[in-house]
Amino acid sequence: MKASHVFATLSLFGLSAFLNPAATGGEPDDIHILQAARNATTQSDHEAIAKYYEDAAQVMQLKMREKKQLLKHYQDKSYLYGREAQDLQSHTEALAHRYEKAVENNEKEAYLHHQMALDVEETILPPSAPQKLSAVPSHHNLSIAE
Repeated sequence: MKASHVFATLSLFGLSAFLNPAATGGEPDDIHILQAARNATTQSDHEAIAKYYEDAAQVMQLKMREKKQLLKHYQDKSYLYGREAQDLQSHTEALAHRYEKAVENNEKEAYLHHQMALDVEETILPPSAPQKLSAVPSHHNLSIAE
């Protein structure tokens, strides 16, 4: 019984550390990436930011999978945790959902920065071929007599 209490206490300690970004050291990165995104002007700036968000999405995806595996364990072996089983399940499910939302948000940000990088590239590069004139005659060429 003492082992399950120790495990539950450690799990809750990990949860509290996750909920407090300053405790994990994650907050400064968020501030820096937001500043970088705000100041991004070049294609490489936006690609670097997109890469950051893609990497963050991969990390969150891994954490989400771990929490889902842990949740399955809690559901399958709830008898091992007694009264605390439901609390552990609900906390783990909430964390898995939070990681899933983080994956979605990071993927969306990466996509947006890839799009911004393409927009920057299009505005900088000249067109590769001259534009063809429209086949429709111009109104300026029509005479008044017609």
